Amino acid sequence: MLKLRNRHGFTLVEIMIVVAIIALLAAIAIPNLLRARHNANEAASIAAVRTISTACESFRAAQTPTSYPANLAALSAATPAYIDAGLAGATAAGTARQGYFYTYALVNANQFTCTASPAVSGTTGTRIFFVDESGVIRLNNVSGLPIE
Repeated sequence: MLKLRNRHGFTLVEIMIVVAIIALLAAIAIPNLLRARHNANEAASIAAVRTISTACESFRAAQTPTSYPANLAALSAATPAYIDAGLAGATAAGTARQGYFYTYALVNANQFTCTASPAVSGTTGTRIFFVDESGVIRLNNVSGLPIE
């Protein structure tokens, strides 16, 4: 009868237990990680909408006669630039910045709207943010509730 004197390594059962523990930890951690990224995208979008609103007001104050910019590109093309080119270029889902893209519309010389929409609804974000010349950031549209 053979005896194994110097047994080295792990048994199959030990390896399966370790794999099961790792799978359990991953099942707990991954949804939380995805939710954290989702929340970070929404927070970044709120900050970007606030930046756009402030930039529009600064742009308007520097114009004679006063007028809001025609588009986001005008804010980044100004000297000095009011926003960076990356934010100004995030105007479609394919060019989204941190999961959101921005739709800017000049209503008239004294009114504008800007809407931040998730590039992939439910994945990069779920809420839509809106701001106009009032500077109040709202959910969805002008009649939406203020976010803060």
